[in-house]
Amino acid sequence: MPAIKIHLEDEEYAPICRLADQLHLSTEDIAYAAINRLMMQSTDTEIRADIRQTHAWRGSNLPRWGDSARSVHAYEGKADDHSVPHEN
Repeated sequence: MPAIKIHLEDEEYAPICRLADQLHLSTEDIAYAAINRLMMQSTDTEIRADIRQTHAWRGSNLPRWGDSARSVHAYEGKADDHSVPHEN
């Protein structure tokens, strides 16, 4: 059976493990569901553009859903600020 290897940073893997635990599933189940959902929408041009953009930034950035262990706030010992910017 063919296999796909995905190399993740710790900050990417931890939220996947938490979701799998919450749903009483394995991390492989989460990955398969994500691939299934992506493939069902893969004819959409916006989805294709998002795939290309993700490929372009992945080497130097963490995704928004990843843990922020390396963020500036964590470095300063502060919680991440998830507030919405105020419009002036």
